[in-house]
Amino acid sequence: MNECKKRREFLKSTLWEKRQNMMTDQKKGLPQPPFEKPFDEKGKVIPLIPFEDIQLGNMTLREVVHRRRSRRRFTEEPLNLEELSFLLWSTQGIREVYQGKVTFRTVPSAGSRHPFETYLAVHNVEGLEPALYRYLPLEHSLLFVKKIENMKDKIVEAALNQHFVGYCAVTFIWTAIPYRTEWRYSLTSHKVIAIDIGHVCQNLYLSAESIGAGTCAIAAYSQDKMDKFLGVDGEEEFTIYVAPVGKIAG
Repeated sequence: MNECKKRREFLKSTLWEKRQNMMTDQKKGLPQPPFEKPFDEKGKVIPLIPFEDIQLGNMTLREVVHRRRSRRRFTEEPLNLEELSFLLWSTQGIREVYQGKVTFRTVPSAGSRHPFETYLAVHNVEGLEPALYRYLPLEHSLLFVKKIENMKDKIVEAALNQHFVGYCAVTFIWTAIPYRTEWRYSLTSHKVIAIDIGHVCQNLYLSAESIGAGTCAIAAYSQDKMDKFLGVDGEEEFTIYVAPVGKIAG
């Protein structure tokens, strides 16, 4: 129990009073980290449907909130590219890049730091081969990352054998790049990173429900296996949240 009490300190806001005296990399004049991970522009990039052309998600907010629940059973119906575009825009879409310094997105983030990357294990999406992709929010496109043999089995194993994580249309896997937030907030970063990812996933819940789909947020997974599944280093970038998405019956 004493160990539990020690870990409660992470949830408190005690460090904010000391923040003014913290020497951050921003105060040192160091360049801020990029808004998204760099990528090979010669790689396979798939344009998504622009938000202004998406004709989805017209259910009332009242009904969406009423319907929202964690879904662990999905039909075999695929998602289409418009639906996937809508879900990605809803969770990390960029409305504006302000003066080249911050991105204003569809979700809030402390200091507009947005320290996340979105990976997709695509299992059943029309027009996309089953593989691992990464969302490029600045381009509103998908980057093909790699083909993974026995992908469903491997992601289920990485999710501690929660089978519905692999038996869905697409599995959202968010990674954190902590330095994007640490650059400005130093030791106060880590609580707000945890809060920020909750905003992201709640938008996925609501947008999924509005198109007859569903999701279930997953925080229980093998850190090492999920990071290896994505091919990230586990230190400067690591998995922080997982959410399978699929169509639901009825």
